[in-house]
Amino acid sequence: MALNLAQELSSITTRAAAADWRAAIRLAGDGLVAGGVTTDDYTDEMIAAVEEHGPYIVIAPGIALAHARPAESVLKGGLSWVSLEAPVEFGHSSNDPVSLVIGLAALDHTAHIEVLKAVAGVLSDKEARAELEAAATPDEVRAILSNLAAK
Repeated sequence: MALNLAQELSSITTRAAAADWRAAIRLAGDGLVAGGVTTDDYTDEMIAAVEEHGPYIVIAPGIALAHARPAESVLKGGLSWVSLEAPVEFGHSSNDPVSLVIGLAALDHTAHIEVLKAVAGVLSDKEARAELEAAATPDEVRAILSNLAAK
């Protein structure tokens, strides 16, 4: 059975304002913390990963999957969703600017891969992606993802 992203989301923020990529990741991290998924340290680890490895988290045009290695700062697996009012540059040569940041916290590598597959499946569906980009509220995002999981 495919992973239901709507059930995995601990927080959803729509039309958020971020001054830069660090602020965008911090918003995703704040959602993970608020949902009881991670500690604040994990947010710092996500930012440090991009500082060290570059914008590898920008996985598709306009989409960043913010994450760090499984660590003690991950309390349980989960996701956060942050759509940005105005896109921000992460420094990726072909996928900038980013308008959606998904925060991912996984307890192990297998869970990380399962979430990646589910995210890729949803976001590669052009119709679904357009609906998600147009969603103005957290309830709309959750409803769209729930409908996709039910297909």
